[in-house]
Amino acid sequence: MGKAGTTWGKGNLPADTTSFVGRKSDVSEVKQLLTRARLVTLTGVGGVGKTRLAVQTAAGLSRAFPDGVWLVELAGLQDPALVAHTVLEALGVHDETGRKPAAVLAEHLRDRRLLVILDNCEHVLDACATLAHDLLRAAPGLRLLATSRERLALAGEHLWPVSPLPLPEPGRPLPGGAWLRYPALTLFAERAAAVDPGFAVTAENQERVAQVCRLLAGIPLAIELAAVRLRVLTLAELESGLDDCFRLPGTVKRGGEPRHQTLLAAVDWSFALCSAAERRLWARTSVFAGGFDLPAAERVCAGEDVRAGLAGLVEKSVLIREAGRFRLLEPLRQFGRAKLAESGEAPEALRAMRDHYLELVVCGERAWFGPEQAEVFRRTRAEHANLRAALDYSLTVPGELETGLRFASTLWYYWAGCGVFGEGRHWLDRALALSPEPGASRAKALWVNGYVATLQGDNAGAIAMLEECRAYASQAGDDVALAYATHRLGCNLLVGDDVGDAKALFEEAQARYRQLGELNSNVMLAGIELAVASVFLGDLDRAGELCEEACATGDAHGEQWAQAYATFVQALVALGRGDFTRAAERGRHCLRVKRKFHDLLGIVLAIEVLAWNEAARGHWEPAATMLGSAQPIWQAVGFPMFGSRYFGAPHGECERTARQALGEGPFTAAFRRGREFGLEEAIAYALGDTSPAPAPGPSRVTPLTDREREVAVLIADGRSNQEIADKLVISRRTAEGHVNRILRKLGFDSRSQIAAWAAQVSRL
Repeated sequence: MGKAGTTWGKGNLPADTTSFVGRKSDVSEVKQLLTRARLVTLTGVGGVGKTRLAVQTAAGLSRAFPDGVWLVELAGLQDPALVAHTVLEALGVHDETGRKPAAVLAEHLRDRRLLVILDNCEHVLDACATLAHDLLRAAPGLRLLATSRERLALAGEHLWPVSPLPLPEPGRPLPGGAWLRYPALTLFAERAAAVDPGFAVTAENQERVAQVCRLLAGIPLAIELAAVRLRVLTLAELESGLDDCFRLPGTVKRGGEPRHQTLLAAVDWSFALCSAAERRLWARTSVFAGGFDLPAAERVCAGEDVRAGLAGLVEKSVLIREAGRFRLLEPLRQFGRAKLAESGEAPEALRAMRDHYLELVVCGERAWFGPEQAEVFRRTRAEHANLRAALDYSLTVPGELETGLRFASTLWYYWAGCGVFGEGRHWLDRALALSPEPGASRAKALWVNGYVATLQGDNAGAIAMLEECRAYASQAGDDVALAYATHRLGCNLLVGDDVGDAKALFEEAQARYRQLGELNSNVMLAGIELAVASVFLGDLDRAGELCEEACATGDAHGEQWAQAYATFVQALVALGRGDFTRAAERGRHCLRVKRKFHDLLGIVLAIEVLAWNEAARGHWEPAATMLGSAQPIWQAVGFPMFGSRYFGAPHGECERTARQALGEGPFTAAFRRGREFGLEEAIAYALGDTSPAPAPGPSRVTPLTDREREVAVLIADGRSNQEIADKLVISRRTAEGHVNRILRKLGFDSRSQIAAWAAQVSRL
């Protein structure tokens, strides 16, 4: 898969919001370990600082990885089958075909040099180990840094146990100022001063601070939770309270690692100091898989003063507040889940969480046909992790499968409308497999899944589901399901070049929709797809009328997403009439709207029609560049345009005429240049927001990365691939990958051309 199917950058590491204390030697050692090993796993108890150490180490290595350092957060994931999906999402890789996500990742990473952090692997350990094994074999430039309470158990894995922060020995008085040599005490001092600006470690209190940190075993999370208590306690009261807590019978349970038991005791002590309302809130908000907002908390914690409770937990550093959302650190979330289970309220809280997100998506489906479409997309995307948790609940708890079917199918606007085909198929396939009995909910899931399968290019799978839906609907008198199944079968015939029958099904679906009084984005698409069929049949006037009707409906209701497809067809109509100015305006309008929804199919269709329009105007280089930028997006979508005579013919004609007009070499160079664009670069270029990257030359900015420029200089020195590999301490295969990318980016055919180019650049 090419680069344009991604939002590739230099990484996604979060910015530090607090100082990083006492791990400089650990960072240095883990960095050194990563130069020798391709898989390093940081192990240790919860709260010891594995994630912070991993992020800090990775940040310091960013220059060594030209393709970035990336954090993949797995803590909220419950379904191991979604590990590869989650990695794709974190890396910004878009592939919504029916291919396995692990295979897509392997292909994408094969020639790249990057570092990926797999954070919190322990609850999906087998899936992480399998994926790590496959990716490391496929991508020689990949390094993995995992955090887990236990090892992945792979050959070549190097472990780095993350220890608590160093502490002064008990019974040995500290000289004045000696506390500064101990990171545990430094951390306590910093966090205490943050809540009590008058606090400072002095010669008089440093021994008491040291004893507090000893009681907490030097575990950073435990120290931070204790330090914030200085807002209401004196240092002496804090020490006494902790000492009493750890002396209570039963506080530390039998079995388990002592440090883990210490953390549990410290967190339990912090929990006990919360008010009853705060304790209940802590336990119940542990059902959220990601961050959550105030309405979600109010639904799950009904009957409490939620605002006051959230504020109290933020003050106590139990909750983190970020951009209007709240989040529990993973060890505290797990502690909360245990307390929730003990209370017997877990089923009620989990169901309330699921019901909240089901209502959110039901409202989202309704609001999708209206002016709030863009906000619906933003809100749904923000809740992706919680939607996964709610779907998983619905498909695993006895008696909830019917709701699970409704939940997965109601999200059609997110799966199909916002380019989330792959995960949509995962949930819909799973729900349908678990609920084989015919019924209205299964019927909707069938046509929604058939729709998504069509977008992925899985026509056979789509037809099987849609035919089952239509057969059930005819027998059961389910006129709504019959209309949608008929409509979506028409789409399959359209991409299969059976345009006449597709037209008939679209017209039948439209009639059924009108009879039912249905009007939404899907209904609009039936008319727009009928317009596409009309274009293919040469009836541009009918296509234009249908698009005007769709645009009028969209304007009346504030609908943008489906209407943008109508503007795509309007571009086709204008192109067919030779109105190149209108074709460009309509194509760009479609692209701008589809960009807002991250609708990959709409994006690539708009880029295609803009490329065809440029070729029709004799602008051959922009046409070739746009064709190149579209190629990897098509690979990410899976929509079978190129197997369709009607969809594929304009593309083929555009490519043929541009190649003929430019000549093989210039066409190939422009096409390759477009293929190297990132997704946003491809969109910006098609919109005319940026100039094309010029053919590389000594007077122009090079498209090569820093590492590729190094390789080019070594080629100019006459070095072989093996010598380049030895010089840069990389594998020969990686060196060969660099050479091939340089040839592709520069539009060259031989190493001698690279050498000449590098020599010219060096003389500037």
